[in-house]
Amino acid sequence: MPMSTGRDDPEAGNEPVAAAELATRILARADRDITFIVHLVGESHDLLLRHFVMFIENELAKRGVRYGAHPLLRPFVDTHARELTEFVLNGIGLQHQFGLQAFETMAGDPLRMLRVDLWDSLQSHIDHAQRHFVSGVGGLQRILCQLEAGA
Repeated sequence: MPMSTGRDDPEAGNEPVAAAELATRILARADRDITFIVHLVGESHDLLLRHFVMFIENELAKRGVRYGAHPLLRPFVDTHARELTEFVLNGIGLQHQFGLQAFETMAGDPLRMLRVDLWDSLQSHIDHAQRHFVSGVGGLQRILCQLEAGA
């Protein structure tokens, strides 16, 4: 399904709506648009990362590459171990997703309190993002003025 820009959405007007209204609109689409993704955190994440560090070190050692001879080897190992870890985490996340209805059923949430929590979070994050953008508009305007003056 192509992503809507809002221009063809009958609910979308020409002006941005309040955070509460936007949160309500998003939650109205929750059954099809909100997905919970499994993601490893904490000790499990650390175990996975350490595994890839040791794996890369062992593979390099098999080929005669050791830490003493190469000053940039540690950043190389760390970067690639993180990349491999993220690859696994993203794969797990893509493979194990739950729609809101399935998640509510599994969690035994007949009162749909999860939706209320999501609504509160959405409203809060939207408000925060808007305040953050507005607080930076002056800096953006100065940069644009400098670019125009230099052109």
